[in-house]
Amino acid sequence: MGNERDIVATLSRVTTATITTILLKKGLRNVWMRGTRPLNPGQPRVVGKAFTLRFVPAREDLATPESWSKPISTRAAIEAMPEGCIAVADAMGVTDAGIFGDILCARIRKRGVAALVTDGVMRDVAGVRATGLPVWCQGAAAPPSVAGLTFVNWGEPIGCGGVAVFPGDWVVVDDDGAVLVPAAMIDEVAAAAPEQERLEAWIMSEVEKGAALPGLYPPNAENKARYEKSK
Repeated sequence: MGNERDIVATLSRVTTATITTILLKKGLRNVWMRGTRPLNPGQPRVVGKAFTLRFVPAREDLATPESWSKPISTRAAIEAMPEGCIAVADAMGVTDAGIFGDILCARIRKRGVAALVTDGVMRDVAGVRATGLPVWCQGAAAPPSVAGLTFVNWGEPIGCGGVAVFPGDWVVVDDDGAVLVPAAMIDEVAAAAPEQERLEAWIMSEVEKGAALPGLYPPNAENKARYEKSK
């Protein structure tokens, strides 16, 4: 497949649940980022390459309001985000300090970033919603990031929700949360996903007709043959 636009178009039509099933069959079990819930219900499914951000625990000499003006800061990281990426922030699951608020999210949106994913929380949530940036996170907290976290870098491997994310890996997010697809596996996942979705849609239609699940889900040889014929 190769073409990034084709990958986005293909995986935009595939649920994260299906993608986790495909990756499980390929031996990858730990790909769903814990705590990544849509800030707004019904956000569209988003597909993009990961742009990674990393926070460590707050240290009083580093996590200060003055740090926001330094060369390594969340502000500088936002200016490095390419259009169409998904910003993935490792907040170590901290839920009592919001990593970004409305002004930063407004700028992220202006940069053409497709979505923001974090195992942390947001602040100024009403304002964040108003920016229109699709966000997946653990909820909201009023204090700023420096109350609980020190921002240290972007563009390096991180852990988000217990999942290893490397720059350039792919991320798919929908109502079930955020799923990682390793960069080296994106072509095979994109190739397998539409067929898996078709098969499951056929199984669902059989269930709606009253079929029992044994031998249907997963399909035995007879049902596989029926499915192939239905195509």
